[in-house]
Parts: sequence; structure tokens; C-alpha cells
Amino acid sequence: MLKNDLLLRALLRLPVERTPVWMMRQAGRYLPEYRATRARAGNFLKLCMTPELACEVTLQPLARFPLDAAILFSDILTIPHALGLGLQFETGEGPRIERPVRSRSDVVRLGVPDPNVELRYVMDAVRLIRRELDGQVPLIGFAGSPWTVGTYIVEGGGSRNFSRIKAMMYEDPATLHALLALLTDSTRLYLNAQIEAGAQAVMIFDTWGGVLSPQRYLDFSLHYMRDIIGGLRRKHEGRQIPVILFTKGGGAWLKAMAQSGCDALGVDWTTDLADARRAVDDRVALQGNLDPNCLYASPVRIREEVAAVLASYGRGHGHVFNLGHGIHPEIPPEHAAAMVQAVHELSPAYHR
Repeated sequence: MLKNDLLLRALLRLPVERTPVWMMRQAGRYLPEYRATRARAGNFLKLCMTPELACEVTLQPLARFPLDAAILFSDILTIPHALGLGLQFETGEGPRIERPVRSRSDVVRLGVPDPNVELRYVMDAVRLIRRELDGQVPLIGFAGSPWTVGTYIVEGGGSRNFSRIKAMMYEDPATLHALLALLTDSTRLYLNAQIEAGAQAVMIFDTWGGVLSPQRYLDFSLHYMRDIIGGLRRKHEGRQIPVILFTKGGGAWLKAMAQSGCDALGVDWTTDLADARRAVDDRVALQGNLDPNCLYASPVRIREEVAAVLASYGRGHGHVFNLGHGIHPEIPPEHAAAMVQAVHELSPAYHR
């Protein structure tokens, strides 16, 4: 039995006593204990692929802060790794794909990985985390969106202008659609396997959807996320499994995103929550959206900004407090603690 189900209730727009709070990248480099565990692992990929270590870092922020959720420690590029594309993480440079996909023949050579074989280490981590959480808070599983994962696969790593994948999008859209369809099938299976293993909510991270023009976003990003959501298992262990969809820079498309079948939308800091709430007409919950840079400020200023975010959403249910993107590595942990404390103290007034 869950001792704290605030997150799940809020995601389903059910009554809550206060606004639940968690942080994207809450297990990460801003915590000295995370850095120590990563040093023990030797490298980032080993940390992700060792269930005991992934469990350890997943639980670290919960030992520090009274958060309302744990999120699986993993990476959005586990599927490219399972596809045998040669994923490497270079210190200071980010991910690298040794064998990028840039032609139809490259796509044809790929097969959909079995999440319980090639990605078994993720499922083992989910089961271990659930056991160690012992019902303390729900566990969120996640995956990258097909478009976002596709950018790394085609570009061969991170990119500033996405020239290779956008050239494919304009010159050879059929090949890109074939790749995105394969990633959609892979991601649907992957998230369903996480749910079977014990994830109690799932989130799709569309980090790079915001670099697309409106029509291209609908055709090359949202279309495939909608397909994933339509094929997800929505009940497990007697509970509904909420689905969160987050497109960074996607404020202009919130109305269309709300019609994807998801239960909640992540909102980055560039969109006011009041505007977002009007755009979706309370059809889905909203998650967000404090600017992560706010956490460089003093605890007094952090509290003021938390108050502003809560006020922008307003009274009623359906709000999950979070950052507008992931917490930065240089943020002092005590500033994150100040944010969580402010949510605990200020949010009950919005639920009476």
C-alpha cells in the first residue's frame, strides 16, 4: 500500500491536501552523495546499467527531502544502446552514438529490442527500487520521445542546430518516419515493461520537440507520442497509471498535447501556468514550472517564486509542483530543500 499517493491523485485531478512536489533530475550531480556513487561506478553508463547503483541514486534525494515521488534513475538513450548503436558518454561532451542512422538501409537493419532482454537491467532496477521504497512514495518510470531520441541517433550525439535530422525531415521524410515508427514501437514496449516491473506513473520526455515548427511538431513529434500513449497499459496493481507528457518549449501546443490521451502535461518556465491551465481547460493536470535558475537565489527569494508559481496555477486540484526543466548540477542542495519546504507550507491554502 502507498503511504503517500499525493502525486498519483494530483496527476488524475483528484482532491489532494497540498500540492505534491518532485524535481526533474532530482537524483543527480547537485548531490555530493550522487557524485560519490557515480565515482564508484566508474562511468555514467555503468551507473545506469547496475540496478543496485541505480536504486541507490534514485533513493538519495528522498533521504534528503520530503519529496512526493521517486523517478527511476536511467537515461533517455537506453533504447539506442539496446539497438546496438554504440552509445558512449564522453566526459564534458555528453552522449555520442558511434553508429548513427542516416539512411533507409540503416533503419532497415534495426529491430525492436525486447525490453526484458536487452533492457533487463532497467526492469531489475525498477523492481529493486519498488522493493526498497516500501510504499513510501510512487515510482515514476520514463522514456524519451521518439523525436528526441531520434535526434541523437541521427545527429550522432547532441546538437545545436539539428541540421542532419532536419535535413532528413525535409529531404527524406519517409526514412525519418520509418525511424520514428520503430522508436515508437520500442518505447511503447519499454514503458509497458516498466509498468509491469512496478512503475506507478510514466513520463515521456520530449526535450527537443520545441525546436520544430508547429506543423512539423504535430507530424514528427506529437503524432508518435500519441501512438505511444494509446498503447500503454493504463491500470496495474489495481491502480490507474498516469501518463505525463513534457515537451520543452511546447507552450504553444499545449491544447493539442492535451488531446493526446495523457493525464498530465509538463510545462516549462516560459509559459505561465494560468495561461497553460486556460489552454487545456482543466482537461489534464499540469506539472511545473519554476525556472531552475531560481534555485541559485536565496531561500527567501525561492520561497517568493514558489508562491508565484502556486498562485499562477490557482485554487483547485491538478497541479504537481516541479521545475520547468531539470535541476542544475551547481545548485546547493539546501536551496532545493527550501523550495520543497515552501511548497509544503504554502500549497495547502490552494486546496481548502
